[in-house]
Amino acid sequence: MKKVIICLTIALSVAVNAQDRISRIDSLFTAMHAKGQFNGNVLIAEKGNPVYKKSFGLRNEETREALDENSIFELASVSKQFTAMAVVMLEEKGKLKYDDKLSKFFPELGYYKDVTVRHLLNHTGGLPDYMELMDKQWDHNHIATNKDIISMMATYKPAIVFPAGTKYEYSNTGYALLASIIEKASGMSYADFLKKNIFIPLKMDNTFVYTRRYAPKEIKNYAYGYITDFTGKKVLPDNFSQTKMVVWLDGIVGDGTVNSTTTELLRWDRALYADKLVSKKSRELIFSIPHLPNGEKTDYGFGWMIDVNKDFGKIAQHSGGWPGYSTYIERQMDNDKTIIVLRNNDTETRIPVNTIRRLLYELPLNVKSKEVAVSEEIMKSYVGEYELAPGYVMQITYDNGLKTQLPGQQRFELFPETETKFFLKVVDAQLEFFKDDSGNIERVVLYQNGREMPAKKRK
Repeated sequence: MKKVIICLTIALSVAVNAQDRISRIDSLFTAMHAKGQFNGNVLIAEKGNPVYKKSFGLRNEETREALDENSIFELASVSKQFTAMAVVMLEEKGKLKYDDKLSKFFPELGYYKDVTVRHLLNHTGGLPDYMELMDKQWDHNHIATNKDIISMMATYKPAIVFPAGTKYEYSNTGYALLASIIEKASGMSYADFLKKNIFIPLKMDNTFVYTRRYAPKEIKNYAYGYITDFTGKKVLPDNFSQTKMVVWLDGIVGDGTVNSTTTELLRWDRALYADKLVSKKSRELIFSIPHLPNGEKTDYGFGWMIDVNKDFGKIAQHSGGWPGYSTYIERQMDNDKTIIVLRNNDTETRIPVNTIRRLLYELPLNVKSKEVAVSEEIMKSYVGEYELAPGYVMQITYDNGLKTQLPGQQRFELFPETETKFFLKVVDAQLEFFKDDSGNIERVVLYQNGREMPAKKRK
């Protein structure tokens, strides 16, 4: 994304039968497409060899042109892995250091005195959300760029969220600033640096940075991203107040705006198993799990979320969401399996990552969490409004049990797994509540499809 927005919706059930695992994966996506729940491209590979590759639906609703394996999608937050790789390449060339302060590159942001490049890479910088600042202060009749973010932060000096290095909180601000640091350190534009140093060497000819509203150009086989209006028609998000930021934030790069295809993302995946771009030492750092000063592990390396799963081994993955697009890439590093899903229609149905995993390994579906007893008093302490993104609020209520509801969706019951972590039975998702130093509920984190989305509690 820019901000990943995850919808809690009823999962499509898939019957386990005598069909082979790839046929069942195809049945999953075919059924979703038939129900209007999926429009996009899917590629699944084992040891670099595609075992499933298919396109569903249209890339252009006006011309009725169909998607194919060469269709180009906006990657949203999946772009962050390319930003991180560019930083690592510059570090290897001696153009910057991971412990360089933000103020070295932008003295006007010197009041964030302890924030380093490393903090920005693994989301521990504590910087405020630029989208919230721009939503309030920016003239929405103009398209903002990275320079505008820096200027606005220097002017309004929004407070640090937490001291640098002490916590993990997903930050689009950090990756937008990393793009500008890449430009400072390399003397090239962000787009040109990625093209010269990553895309051309890997022969990713249909992968590039593209800001469609800020710098429009004709692109063959472009998959336009659509939302659904109140009549059920698929439309571009540009003219709706709730999604208008796709226009006025379109000039911002680093946290999004890389565009690519499923085929070329697999080429990128293969390069990450070799020393084509950076050394083995740097690759290990990219996919390492950082520790906070208190010893707590986070799950974000350099541009990738990292997990060690008892069933699937070490997984590096990232999702992206932006009005019209929902994207996902997963690298199962111990078993060399790759899952890539690019979607160009917003729907309320999740990308069924956990189902795909279990089908690949021929494991039983619908593994349930165990429910425990939690007091009414504790559950009521979680009641409130939690903001996933500016203007996008999750409601937590209590009515003979804890309930959750997102705008325009049904209210679903939450079932306690521990005193602080709850799960849904209608979809594979969990919510975990966190307290501040005073013992008050500060935020909730939504976990779904291997993704995590923090939401601050409104005062």
